[in-house]
Amino acid sequence: MTDSTSENVTIIRNFISDWSSLDADKLADYFTEDGTYYNMPIAPVTGKDSVRKFIAGFIATWSETEWDLLNIAATGNIVIAERLDRTRTSAGNVDLPCVGVFEMVDGKISIWRDYFDMATFTSAMQG
Repeated sequence: MTDSTSENVTIIRNFISDWSSLDADKLADYFTEDGTYYNMPIAPVTGKDSVRKFIAGFIATWSETEWDLLNIAATGNIVIAERLDRTRTSAGNVDLPCVGVFEMVDGKISIWRDYFDMATFTSAMQG
């Protein structure tokens, strides 16, 4: 693994860990100014400020989240992370299996595509 690939893995490990802070500003700072967050079941959000607002809205009902990193692999500027996102919310609780594909540019997330089953999430939120 090259130094930049190893650095990218470390950045994504930190990003995944930092979700437990529930701090949209902190999480958005991982993105490039024109970065894109694409929860694959819904439309992508582009631009650091838009990503920040989207994350803030997404986590507004969350009281706690812990993301378990199951596997991580990288080559060059691509990092793939398999996770189990354990989230507690005012609407319900969910343990959501996910795979995130991250494209990195100069130590920042340029594009994050997150793959998960939306039905798993929505059925949990219906209590």
